[in-house]
Amino acid sequence: MHYIMLDEIQLVENFADVLNEFLRKDNVDIYVTGSNARLLSKDVITEFRGRGHEIKMYPLSFAEYTSVNKSSLPLALDDYETYGGLPQIFDYSTEEEKSAFLKNLLEETYIRDIEERYKVQKNESLSELLDLLASNIRCLTNPKKLADSFNSIVKGKLTRDTVQKYLSYFEDAFLIEKAVRFDIKGKNYINYPLKYYFSDLGLRNAWLNFRQIEKTHLMENVVFNELLIRGFNVDVGVVPVRRMDDEGNRTRAQLEIDFVCNKGSKRFYIQSAYALPSEKKIRQEIEPFINVDDAFKKIVVVGNECRIHRDEQGITTMSIFDFLLNKDSLEL
Repeated sequence: MHYIMLDEIQLVENFADVLNEFLRKDNVDIYVTGSNARLLSKDVITEFRGRGHEIKMYPLSFAEYTSVNKSSLPLALDDYETYGGLPQIFDYSTEEEKSAFLKNLLEETYIRDIEERYKVQKNESLSELLDLLASNIRCLTNPKKLADSFNSIVKGKLTRDTVQKYLSYFEDAFLIEKAVRFDIKGKNYINYPLKYYFSDLGLRNAWLNFRQIEKTHLMENVVFNELLIRGFNVDVGVVPVRRMDDEGNRTRAQLEIDFVCNKGSKRFYIQSAYALPSEKKIRQEIEPFINVDDAFKKIVVVGNECRIHRDEQGITTMSIFDFLLNKDSLEL
């Protein structure tokens, strides 16, 4: 068996023909890597249908990150949420160096790749839409809502279809990931609104010049990324309920579970709660769980260190550190 390893093959004109020629040879395995989305996503499917397999590489998990960053766990998590998990971040020691690296990478690699590949004309609009996404991670949205917000804030004119197109560019470049809502009781998907998260928080924060470091939002993004790294399909859970209002009338409401995680026959329900300062907040987090009538495990991940424990309703609470550092944490 012979192994051929090629890097940045997408820079070669008619690269698909080159690779297909290698594929015709016996006893040859070909491994191709590249730094942009041209080869690593849709083109693999279209050009090498049935003959190629995409292996998606994520930034470092927190467990991998702490194998190098030997700070205390709270400080390491703070760094991880601020500067992200791209391995090259360890080449830089100061905040200024890390910031400059991330900004340059985002502007000169990610954004330039998008602009050149898709021949984007409205460069400022593309950047301003990314501003809007970065400022609203974990918020429910849709292309129309984003277009309306964009046109209101920027005083520009961006259509829903253009926003949808730009969002697909960001996804193809592995800048963002989306989580679609899933009606747990009705067992069907609700395409809009949905949520967007950043594949690397360092890139997100650098794009915003480190202006918006909201621990609640960042932790939820970290939990989402960790679930993807572990191979889960991740949705946002919707739990329809009926409530009695102050006047005694029954009303409909929708409760939200941050993440519904599926892998084969396994399913977990997860709430990301940076802090649980009161009984009211605890009830708010577990109410969606109580209204789900199945036996899949339900977990609240909190931002402070605590012992893993399960209450009388079968709901498990664990710290973000137990969740991130133990690959089997969901099974505990």
